[in-house]
Amino acid sequence: MDPALMAERCPHSPQRGTGWLEGWRLTFGGEDIGWEGPLATVVEDVTDRVFVVLYEISDIDERSLDRWDGVTLGYFRKTRVRIETHDGDTSAWLYVLDAYEGGLPSGRYLGMVADAAEKAGAPADYVTDLRGRPSATLGS
Repeated sequence: MDPALMAERCPHSPQRGTGWLEGWRLTFGGEDIGWEGPLATVVEDVTDRVFVVLYEISDIDERSLDRWDGVTLGYFRKTRVRIETHDGDTSAWLYVLDAYEGGLPSGRYLGMVADAAEKAGAPADYVTDLRGRPSATLGS
């Protein structure tokens, strides 16, 4: 999520750092619940890793984020994961889509994911790989 958007949705929750979710990969799914097609999520994959941004989420912001991200509707579930950071490993909650993997995200949505990763400090090759993923044209 874009850091500015996260600050808007969770104003009481400062960014704590960045890291890598090892053994997981970024994918898309839930095409039938997303406004522009599939939504970003992660699935376990021992050969991959995902760049992540860590936040210190306040209780009030957690409730708001749960509603916003569809936890209360059953679209996402929270999973505890281990994140590798420059300061050592830490545990964090992660929202995982509770739907089938598959489908192509819209070009706009994929661009938002890549822009957010870039703004958060993801390595250039990671952002380039995100931008090079296949995407769908809206309306097709």
